[in-house]
Amino acid sequence: MRSVTHLRSLQALDLAIRAGSLKAAARELGVTPAAVGQRIRALEDYLGTDLLLRGRSGLTPTPELNLVLDDLKQAFDALERVTEALDFQRTSEIHIVADPDWAELWLMPRLPAFRAAFPNTLFCINGLGDVAMRLGQPDLRVTYEDGPGESLFRDVLVPVTGLDNVRRMINEDPAVQMEGMPLLHLKTHFDRTDHPGWVEWFDRFGHRTTGAARGVHYANARLAIEAVRQNVGFLVCGLSLLLKDLETGTVALPFPAPEHLVAPHPYVLRLRSDADRRPQLQRFLTWLRKESEDTSNRIREMSVPNLQRGSLIPSFSSAANASCAWAPDRLMD
Repeated sequence: MRSVTHLRSLQALDLAIRAGSLKAAARELGVTPAAVGQRIRALEDYLGTDLLLRGRSGLTPTPELNLVLDDLKQAFDALERVTEALDFQRTSEIHIVADPDWAELWLMPRLPAFRAAFPNTLFCINGLGDVAMRLGQPDLRVTYEDGPGESLFRDVLVPVTGLDNVRRMINEDPAVQMEGMPLLHLKTHFDRTDHPGWVEWFDRFGHRTTGAARGVHYANARLAIEAVRQNVGFLVCGLSLLLKDLETGTVALPFPAPEHLVAPHPYVLRLRSDADRRPQLQRFLTWLRKESEDTSNRIREMSVPNLQRGSLIPSFSSAANASCAWAPDRLMD
């Protein structure tokens, strides 16, 4: 086992114990719970002993881990202090831990614009990027939750599909327009109550009376949206994650955006304590806040009925037997 992997495995173990679950540790690291579990299992295989007991009440250390648990916590507390002192000298690096869907579908498509303006900035986003992930606290976190921090924007959840699928809805009865249509879901739609999906959307807006929970389940929005682009089916997804695809015409909204669900939580920004002393980070934060404000405005313009400046694509049927695929006029550009 390479030393860096060994250290990351210890970090995953430490966070899992502190947070009480693999899911909570994964949110801290910006990776999936499966990745956290793999790191811990790799360490257990390397040492030849179990380190965690997994039960209904959560994670508890084994007797073997209990013997060194205090040392493990003290070691990572010390590493945190060391990295805070030394990382201040790495002024060109920005380390981000963020909600994976937000990072992949909102941040990454926009990041080239910032890189063009500040080409010397190096990024590590959820452990990947120009530089290796550091063990200490990231420069900033962006999470989907209500809690301490600065709210960037609150999303709305809308149906989305490929252009060919919209054509399939022509001449369908508006009341049951989605009956028999292939539905796509995110695992979080069923695993977490704060991620509404098709069940909640149909309950509010109709268009289908049976089988709202049927269909293919995807681990993340990136995979699901790629399936949408390929006309595999219909998905309920955050509008902010779709703006670039809507702009390029690779996906379409089969219903007007005002037929949406409001996301239960906003995307929240949290910063390291020394953020105000790092000019490169401050430049990025200025850019991030401006992009977030633009996104919030676009969501509002598209989803509030009396503010719409979009048009309906002709020839597709809708709930009003007119048009079905709603597309903004180049997203109000």
